[in-house]
Amino acid sequence: MIARIAVWEPMPDDDRQWVIDAAKTVPGVLDAYHLLDPATGNGLSIAFFEDETDPAAVKAAIAQRAEAIGWNNVPRPAPKSETIYRVIRKG
Repeated sequence: MIARIAVWEPMPDDDRQWVIDAAKTVPGVLDAYHLLDPATGNGLSIAFFEDETDPAAVKAAIAQRAEAIGWNNVPRPAPKSETIYRVIRKG
């Protein structure tokens, strides 16, 4: 299993369910979460994929949905960082 962690400073404050729904159209996407620190407005985006899932395909599905809904028509924050990890243990 692999995980993608994106750090947002700040986390976009729109209804971001469309991002998770778009990601989950890609076979092998297991789950995704958006976390928010209410004190700072910063957040994390965490997604879990099966090993053979290409994170670039997930990003492409999200980008395609963003274009379709016009999300990029106004300036938006981008993640401060994005890292792909291999999950070595789970409970």
